[in-house]
Amino acid sequence: MVFKPQTFHEIEPTVAHVIPPEATLESDASAALAIAGGLDASDVTATAKGKQITLGGTVLRPQEVIRAEEVVLSVPGVVSVVNRIRAESAL
Repeated sequence: MVFKPQTFHEIEPTVAHVIPPEATLESDASAALAIAGGLDASDVTATAKGKQITLGGTVLRPQEVIRAEEVVLSVPGVVSVVNRIRAESAL
């Protein structure tokens, strides 16, 4: 079987959009928060700048603030976390 180079009307294909690494890191951090046990991260945001993730939003309990930081630090590629999550109650 012979494979020809990929072309579109005899023109080499070009990459129209490149996903920035920060977008992938944000997506991975958000996914990890969504499936993590011990916290409700439905009101938590994750924003990447380089390999640092900034967490924002609110959770119900102070323990969830700590848990969210632990979860995001376990994501491959995350070097540091700035935690700006607020807890609604002080239980």
